[in-house]
This record gives sequence, structure tokens and C-alpha cells, in this order.
Amino acid sequence: MSTIKYAYLKDQTWLYRRNYPKDVAPLIGSRALKQSLKTGDVRTARTRAAEVNARYEATVAKARTGAVEVLKRAAESDAGAIRWDGDARDAVARLRAALEAERGGPSDLFARPVKAKPVPTVAELSRTYLNRRSDELRHGGFKSVRYSVGLFTSKFSDRPITSITRDDGRTFLDLIERLSPLIGKVQETRRMEVEQLVAWSERRGRIKVRTQKRIWSQVNHFLDWAVYDGHLEQNPFRTVKFDRKVKAAPYAVPTDAKVRKLLAIRDEMLHRPLLFCLLTGMRAGEAAGLLRSDLVWKGNLGTFIHVRPNALRELKTDAAERLVPMHSALETLLPALPKDGPLFPELNVNRITKRFADLRKALKIERPGLVFHSTRKWFITRCERTGVPEHFTASLVGHKSARSENGITYGIYSAGISDEQKRSIVDQIRLPEGVSP
Repeated sequence: MSTIKYAYLKDQTWLYRRNYPKDVAPLIGSRALKQSLKTGDVRTARTRAAEVNARYEATVAKARTGAVEVLKRAAESDAGAIRWDGDARDAVARLRAALEAERGGPSDLFARPVKAKPVPTVAELSRTYLNRRSDELRHGGFKSVRYSVGLFTSKFSDRPITSITRDDGRTFLDLIERLSPLIGKVQETRRMEVEQLVAWSERRGRIKVRTQKRIWSQVNHFLDWAVYDGHLEQNPFRTVKFDRKVKAAPYAVPTDAKVRKLLAIRDEMLHRPLLFCLLTGMRAGEAAGLLRSDLVWKGNLGTFIHVRPNALRELKTDAAERLVPMHSALETLLPALPKDGPLFPELNVNRITKRFADLRKALKIERPGLVFHSTRKWFITRCERTGVPEHFTASLVGHKSARSENGITYGIYSAGISDEQKRSIVDQIRLPEGVSP
């Protein structure tokens, strides 16, 4: 990713942050100049960052020049001491007013002694960070962040955040490489520190490189936040290279024989949501959160499913909100489903995925990468094999970056495919022979 000096990307928006020199900060009334560059485009952000840099340099120069003038007026040549008379105080007031006008806001730090804030420990700062993230993330995402930051905190909990170094990054990276995937699944590991977990992990396997990278990335996000919040000058881990290659682990596509086997058992909990996901390409969470009010009648085009955020679920991306035609095989299931509220009131993602794993085990279906999410890949594969263009399928399954054969990003240049086109695509999807809803 492109880098810009004194700027960083957060939530698709570039933000600028540059600390003021120690001799200028009391006059400015702030430790740093922080502002949004109001763009996600790196070229525009680079231009705007240069403009903010120029304003920063001008403000620092004016502050220093003004301070020198104030000191000259206050100096008494005969006594060799400093005396702050009325003229000097007026000069200070004018200087502060001019600097506040430059910055666009008031400040009273010059009138009071600037007290150095106590440096928080890693444990103290991580608590603040996790409290904020708990309000921003969904439950599953927050659990992942809490686990990663918790590992980091268990190693460096009593250290001041400013004492964390690049060497600490190398040490932490070496430790997480040696962790077992069984951590968290065994009760005795719940309260262990990272070094105890490493010792426990001996001869119990190693977490995948993808998981290591996720932990490393989430800890780096915590340290980046510490920089943004003014506790660090820079993230010391950013110069530690994560050079382990992440191997792709794609989901397996279930064969027709395995789909027949899964549906033939007609599992009381999973049969209907399994059919919904196979014939619409919905994610498990999207199916579990379906409401009766999400079913929209469109006249001669039949019923459509409006996949949208509601009280039961959020969506993965903005592109995930969409209208998907209901397959004719699903219409036969509707009379047995609730007339209002959730269509599957007893289900959530956790129950769906665990029940699917139990079914696989009971049916002795041994295939690496075959999970409930594979139903989505089955739908996409069926679309592909019937000749549906990739960007049409992306519109149906809610993929973010749908592109045409010419590389056009349809989210920008197209209003999307019509309901008639969607209906014709879904009507081509067929369940394997011998399977009935």
C-alpha cells in the first residue's frame, strides 16, 4: 500500500497527524496537528497532506518568531532578568490570538503550566482500546481483536507503552508462531499468559500462518491507534517484516452426491436454511437473520428476498444489501415457516456451522474445506457453469468488486442488472437429480 508521510489510512479515509515541537506545543495549545484529509484516494491525499504540511511549517515558524519578540520585550538589560510587564503580557495575548486564528479554535494551555501526562502501561492502554472497539465491532470480530491484543498484553502488561521497541515486535512474532490451534478450546488455557501458552502448545500443532498474520495485524492496529491517540510517536512494529507466506485455503465445492447426501437426511434444524443458501447464495448469517418482511412480491417476477440489515444481523459490506429472486423450490417451504418475524427463529451462525459439522461427521463426509459456507460456492459455481457473467453473479451474491470482462467496476459505472435478469439466472439453477425440497 502507498504511504504518505504524516498520514495514514483509517476506515478508507486518510488522516493527517504531526506532532508539534516541544518548544512550540505550549504556545499552540496542542501536542499535534490532527485532521482528516477527507479522501480515500492516495493521490488526492498526498496533495492535501502537502498543503497541510505547509500550513504546519508556517504555524510553527510564526509561533517561534512571536515567542522571540515577546521575550525581547520582556528582557531588562540593566537587571539581567526577565520582567513580565503589561506590554509583554499584551504581546503574549496577541501571539496566542494569532495562533488560535491560524488553528481555527481556542486554547487555554498557554495560561496554565503544561503538565506531562503519565505514560500508560500496555495493560492500561489496551483496556481503553478494547472498550472503544467493543462499541465498534460485532461480537465475533471483537472476540478476535480481544484475543490478539490479550496475547500482546499478557507479554508486556506492566511495560510503559513508550518502552515497546522493534525487538519486542520480533519477540512477539516468534511467540505467536509457536501457538497451538487448540488454545481457547481447552479450559485450562483460558487464563494463561502467552509464554505459558507457548509451553503448553509444544507437540500440539501450530496455528496457521493466516491466523498468525491476523494476530499480528490486530496488534499493529492497536499500536497505530496508540500513535493516533498521542501515546506514541510511531508504531515500533511497523518496521518488523511479517515474511511468512499465507497459503490460500479456498472453500471446497460440494459435489452433487454430497449435496444429495446432506439433503436426503432432512435434518430438522438445517434442511431449510441449507436449501435457502444453496439456491440463493446467501451467507449463513444472512439466512439466519431472514424476516418474513424481507420477502418482497414483484408481480409476475414472483417473490424476491431483500437481504438487508435488521435487528438480528448486520451485513458484511455495503454491497451485501441486495434483492435475490426466490427459487421456485423454496416457494414450497414458505407455508411451513413463521407468518411473521424471523423465518428461522431458533438459528444463528454459530448453531448453523456447528450443526453442519455434526452432520458431516455423522454422514462420514470427509473433504477438506467443506463447510456450511461451501453452499455459497456451490451456487456461484452453478451460475458460472450456466454461462452467467461474473459481474452478474456478483450482484446476486453481494460481492463488493464486481467487474466486467473489460475491467469495468460496475459498482461505479452501472446501475446493476435488472430484476428480470436476476430471475432468469436463478431459474436456471437446478438441484441435483433425485433431490426434492
